Amino acid sequence: MTMKTLGIHHITAIVGDPQENVDFYAGVLGLRLVKKTVNFGDKVRYHLYFGNEGGKPGTLITFFAWPGAENGKVGDGQVGVSSYVVPIGSMNFWEQRLGKFNVSYTKTERFGEQYMQFEDPHGLRLEIVEREEGANSEWEFGGVTRDVAIKGLGGATLFSSQASKTANVLESVMGFDLVANEGDYTRFRSASDLGNVIDVLSTSIGKGVNGPGVVHHIAWRTNDDTEQLAWKKHVENDGFDVTDVKDRNYFKAIYFREHGGILFEIATDGPGFAHDESLETMGESIMLPEQFENEREKLEEILIPVKARELE
Repeated sequence: MTMKTLGIHHITAIVGDPQENVDFYAGVLGLRLVKKTVNFGDKVRYHLYFGNEGGKPGTLITFFAWPGAENGKVGDGQVGVSSYVVPIGSMNFWEQRLGKFNVSYTKTERFGEQYMQFEDPHGLRLEIVEREEGANSEWEFGGVTRDVAIKGLGGATLFSSQASKTANVLESVMGFDLVANEGDYTRFRSASDLGNVIDVLSTSIGKGVNGPGVVHHIAWRTNDDTEQLAWKKHVENDGFDVTDVKDRNYFKAIYFREHGGILFEIATDGPGFAHDESLETMGESIMLPEQFENEREKLEEILIPVKARELE
């Protein structure tokens, strides 16, 4: 059976202080805080979601907040770099924007594209690239206007302990198309216009360690529940152990770890983020899954108050 994911649904990383996280991704990068909820497996810690105006799959980066935890180490078995795509002609704006907030960056070229690379306050490796494809974001915040705003995820660079096997999984299991090889990188592409470009680093940089500043997992898109079950069978037929379906309230998810140690998720596009609060007010209040509602008062006392705010 031939199956092809459209590309990235979301990337989930680990950070430290949650307000620092919100200040950077909303205040500096201008993304929308689309959901404040908790880690369903660790309910006393936030799970924060950022994306475009509606939290469309392919625009989402999410964070488990572990305040006070020891920093992780970027390495094999992780998404090493998360890429954001911006409109053509907006790179000068982003150079000035990062400079304004004292975010150091470097420039590099890969597969004929210019990248601006930098880190968030907790050490997560990010980069910005200009591309024509992908609709402009409709979200404006803190001086980031629609004509220059981040459209969504451009893709990711995977660090693997077995790069050739990871590349094979992308192509033969997930249905990405091989584009080219350049230096230490192999590039793959999916059919979507966002979250569609994946580079695999062919060299090992040593094993990564979980903690603030690293990516926990990468999620691939599937249309709906029925297709997700087909994915589960498809991946299992390739010899991987796949979890049962997990209801994450805003999507359903299955997980498996590929040969190079990277945790892959396959997530449904729906139901999305506006079913438990309005599109207009998303991200303002803490939204809890039904099983935790009876503990709301206790959890709101434990969780550090956070909000999206414009920065000077």
